[in-house]
Amino acid sequence: MDFDFSDDQEALRDAVRRWVDKGFAFERRHALAKAGGASRAVWSELAELGLTGLQVAEADGGLGLGAVEAMVVAEELGRGIVHVPFAEAGVMAPLLLASADAELRAAWLPRLASGEALVVPAVQERAARYRLAHVRTRAQRAGTGWTLTGAKHVVPAGDEADAFIVPARIAGAEDDEAGIGLFLVEAAALPSRPRGYPTQDGARAAELLLDATPALLLAEEGFETLEAAQDAAIAAWCAEAVGLMDRLVAITLEYMNTRKQFGVAIGSFQALRHRMADVKMALELARSMSWFATLKLGEPRAGRRRALAQARVQLGRSMRLVGQECIQMHGGIGVTDEYIASHLFKRLTMLEFAGGDSLHHLGEVATRMQDQAGVFS
Repeated sequence: MDFDFSDDQEALRDAVRRWVDKGFAFERRHALAKAGGASRAVWSELAELGLTGLQVAEADGGLGLGAVEAMVVAEELGRGIVHVPFAEAGVMAPLLLASADAELRAAWLPRLASGEALVVPAVQERAARYRLAHVRTRAQRAGTGWTLTGAKHVVPAGDEADAFIVPARIAGAEDDEAGIGLFLVEAAALPSRPRGYPTQDGARAAELLLDATPALLLAEEGFETLEAAQDAAIAAWCAEAVGLMDRLVAITLEYMNTRKQFGVAIGSFQALRHRMADVKMALELARSMSWFATLKLGEPRAGRRRALAQARVQLGRSMRLVGQECIQMHGGIGVTDEYIASHLFKRLTMLEFAGGDSLHHLGEVATRMQDQAGVFS
């Protein structure tokens, strides 16, 4: 199997990396984080590169590129700690909007692709514990339309978004996969402005309250579409984590080769060299599983879900080991707010919970392997 990237994919990687190096240096990122984490201006800059329309079909005004291209972009954005909700708004939202009728697609997908509109999924509910089917928000018919009542939490860039894609229950119990519809809610239709707040990694999120709020129907039975879209976002988060770890390892190696104790660089100490070998092994394991996750997105549901869960278990372990070891090898400077390593570590910590933590995904793997003899069967 050929794992080489195509010339077009390498050109895409180079374009994103050049923008990160020139337009999103750490000083800018740090200033945005200190100011509250607003990302709409950065999202507009990504639109100029065409990245907001990466996953939007050409017929809808986008580039119509695939999962590998999304992985390449997410990895480079991770390396630059670019705190835009790329996985949510650039990957997940276009896949969900593609399930709508032609009129709704025509109204929103070109605007999303151009960067004019920011559309984010509002999925998380209290007590869900990462279960997508745990939906208490209710949808009711209102004449020829729909209204939604409920609450969504930790909505990425929720106080900056123009619209939200909201799963809501049309029928069934709160944990049933059947009966979950997908709806588009415009920010202007909300009863109150989303309550925004900065997150630990320097970005923003918001609480979304719905009270008989008008909504547009995307799909009446939308659970499998929602699940597939979140899997695509998980693959993008995995790639972002690889970029973050790449940058953190490079910074740590540079620090070890310049920081001196007893008159020699600490990188010459055998104990630290052994620890760095473990770190690099964890990074390469994460990279291979990130590729695995991306390449499995086109598989049938059962195989795709198992592969994504396996990838997230390894990514979770790698993020924890790489993050903690690199910070410890830096010493006290590693956790100061003025130093880039602390920002990389905080973003890795947040990603470990994106789409489900490692324990949740380990349970997903176990559930899907009950009829198998082992991990290699």
